[in-house]
Order: sequence, then structure tokens, then C-alpha cells
Amino acid sequence: MRIGVDLGGTKIEGVALADDGRELARQRVATPRHDYAATIRVIAALVDALERETGLRGTVGVGMPGALSPASGVVKNANSTWLIDRPIDSDLQAALGRPVRCANDANCFALSEATDGAGAGARVVFGVIVGTGTGGGIVVDGQVLTGPNAIAGEWGHNPLPWPRDEERPGPPCYCGKTGCVETFLSGPGLARDYAAATGVELEATEVARRAERGELEAGAAIARYEDRMARALATVLDLLDPDVVVLGGGMSQVSRLYESVPRLWQAWAFSDVVSTPLRPPRHGDSSGVRGAAWLWGRSEKRPR
Repeated sequence: MRIGVDLGGTKIEGVALADDGRELARQRVATPRHDYAATIRVIAALVDALERETGLRGTVGVGMPGALSPASGVVKNANSTWLIDRPIDSDLQAALGRPVRCANDANCFALSEATDGAGAGARVVFGVIVGTGTGGGIVVDGQVLTGPNAIAGEWGHNPLPWPRDEERPGPPCYCGKTGCVETFLSGPGLARDYAAATGVELEATEVARRAERGELEAGAAIARYEDRMARALATVLDLLDPDVVVLGGGMSQVSRLYESVPRLWQAWAFSDVVSTPLRPPRHGDSSGVRGAAWLWGRSEKRPR
């Protein structure tokens, strides 16, 4: 059995998977925000609860915001700031009494969709998270590509490519720069763009709903969003040339993106024809936690 844990800013979700990917159990608890020691205890208790429910002992993988720094071994780049500079993998291993694998949550999403989701059977999968933030993960031959600096796939903190005059210098980003892809393509980025054009503050989901109902201002905001996503993903196509791109996060529910963005990225990618498909996630909101479980591969011997 494989146990996956998705450590989010407001909730911690755990899932137990059989070897064939069937879900055996699932539980969710609130995240003890700003309390690192309590976070470790809650994850350990969640794993224990899943094992008691199934009667099985499993491997444990954890998807989290940020990444473990190869230089220091502690968490970096996490918007859940109480995790930063903490050795979460070794602390969880001590609490659970077994090896634990930790990975960035976008990497877990990409691994899930590459294993048995929308990218199953593809050699190179680029998984995109467009929700509260904007991130990405790369899976090659079923393995997450992390890189020596643990930043592979972090396209959200590159500048929006081919910016138009009205897009310069771009909104400020929490990373300290301006005009990052994340500031345009996250849900808050869409909401900010709509508010700048209309003076009305709405959640991104409501902007998308109004666009579906035919509101002109919302439709224009979604069109700008599509154009920006096409430009941003064209740079990924040029650098990585993946077999498939899979969208995740709240903005992945905007169905028109899957037709419009590939049509638009043709003009920006450095190729006469772009055959790469853009697909919705097969596992939806469950992909991240499933990917954490799949950090332990099918053919591996699992520790007792």
C-alpha cells in the first residue's frame, strides 16, 4: 500500500492507494497554520488513521509547497512560511519510524497525471498548476525531474514572455520581482486583471462564470488570460517539447482553455506545427495527493 499526503495551507489530505492505484481510504484534516511541530504531529496521526482504517502498513510520500534545498536539506520557497528552514523529511521520518519522500506539490500533480492520469503513456509530461499560485512539474519516463537546485518546472517565476506595452513592468510578485507569469496566470492574477479593467472585484471563478454567461468584460479578461497562457506555455514547448501538457488547479476548470490556448500558442512556439495536446487532469483535485503516494514507484521494494 502507498500513502500520499498533500500538505496544503488550509488542509492536509491523505490517501491510501492499492498497488494498482485503487483508492482504499481517504481522510482530510485542517492544517495547524504557523505551527510546525503541530503540522508534523497531524501528518503522523493522519498516516496512522489511514493504516488503522485499511489494516495495512504503507510507504509514505508527502507533497508540499516549496521544495527541499539540496544545499541545506531544509524547506525553501514555501508560501506556507512556517515550513521554511525546517528539515521536514527527517522530522517526518522520525515521527513515523520509516523513510518518507517529500516533493513539491506541483511535481506530485505531474507525477499523478503521468502515472495513471491524462499523461499516462507519455514519455515527457509537463504538469501546470494554475490556482492560488502558478507552478509546474516535469516527469520524464515516469520519474520526477527535480534538478540540482530543486527548481525544475518553476515556470511561474519567469517573466511573462513577449510582454505588451500595457503589461510592463507587470504586477509585483511575492518573490520580489515584477511581471512573473504567476502574477498573470494565477487565479488572483485573473481577478486583478478583471478589477483593473472594470473596477469590480470578483473571485477568478466568478469571472469565468460571467464569461460563460456572455458578459463582455469577463470574456475579454478570459481572452487576455488565454493569450498570456499561450505565450507562457510556448516557452515551455520551446525548452522542453513535452508530449503532453496537463492543467491543474482552479483555473483548469475553465473548459475553453483546452481549445483556445493550443490554437494561440502556434504563433509563439518555434515550430511550423505544434502537435502537443493540452489536457484537463483526469484525477482533478485528487491528483496532488495521489502523486505523493506515487513518489514510491510501482517496482520498488518498500521498507518495512
